[in-house]
Amino acid sequence: MQQKDHHTITATARPIADRIGMFIEATDSMEALTRIQEAEQAGVQQVWAQGAGNADLLTLFAVVATHTQRIKLGTAIVPTYPRHPLVMAQQALAVSDFAPGRLRLGIGPGNPMLIKDWYGLSQTAPLPYLKEYLSILRGVLGQGEISYHGLFFNVEHTSRNAYGPTTLRRASVPLLTSAVGPRAFQLAGEIADGAISWMCPLPYLLSTALPALRTGAEASGRPTPPLIAHVRVALCTDESKVQAKARQGVQMAARFGPYAHMFSKAGFPKVVDGDQEEIDTLARTLVVRGNETTMRHRLEELLTSGLDELMLHLVPIVDEASEREQLLHLISSFKK
Repeated sequence: MQQKDHHTITATARPIADRIGMFIEATDSMEALTRIQEAEQAGVQQVWAQGAGNADLLTLFAVVATHTQRIKLGTAIVPTYPRHPLVMAQQALAVSDFAPGRLRLGIGPGNPMLIKDWYGLSQTAPLPYLKEYLSILRGVLGQGEISYHGLFFNVEHTSRNAYGPTTLRRASVPLLTSAVGPRAFQLAGEIADGAISWMCPLPYLLSTALPALRTGAEASGRPTPPLIAHVRVALCTDESKVQAKARQGVQMAARFGPYAHMFSKAGFPKVVDGDQEEIDTLARTLVVRGNETTMRHRLEELLTSGLDELMLHLVPIVDEASEREQLLHLISSFKK
């Protein structure tokens, strides 16, 4: 029998309800707030988001924190390039002030095309940049100060500086990083409090991502951090409609280099060339589908396979409001 590592034992010891979160999509901040409140009322333990209609996510979470009581708030993710790590730390402190222990800060380089096209920024050496960025965040949030001089950043944030004494603030905020390729998962294992996947086939997460995460952790002499698996779910039994929507998701993701490379490593090298058979096969691996009963069994299987947490992302098929309500009911049922 294969020996379980520390990370597997820790994950399986946690209640299932604590290991399933819901990804929130909304057109604006008010709608996002309403959906997060609905999730908390339903008994969901954790929500994740990227933003709401291009509104700033950490600003949104600061407001959400004052209108909710218990639900954990995870960023998946906040791009690093548009803001300095000290600014990110200041925003995280503000959210933590209103919701101590509830923020999980997921950061990452962001999509290279969007960083270049939206912000006009060049994204060079994204993983070394991310490593320095997280080191500064960890120093500021964990110790209240940081003196850091690296390739990308020179930061002196200490109790005494040229402007006189500075009040040091600390906050207990887990720092997670985005991961798609093996090197990103390995880096998360080395330095982060968790890895957040996106659009990764489930077999790839188990055969490639988890081993890379463990390798990184072993190299740093630390326990393997959790892997939060982005899982697209469709509460619909009409296979043709689900497959059509799943196919659209694959085609959209394949336009971006990091996902195209990851799909190739996962065994789907022809997706980027538009091979329809391969696109269909990949689409089936990326969406968990069925009614609530089928979905419940499948999610339980995933949580016993080695994945630490699931971030469930609804793929609406027929009636989004009804399907979202079903998903809330499904997630909350794991508390019973």
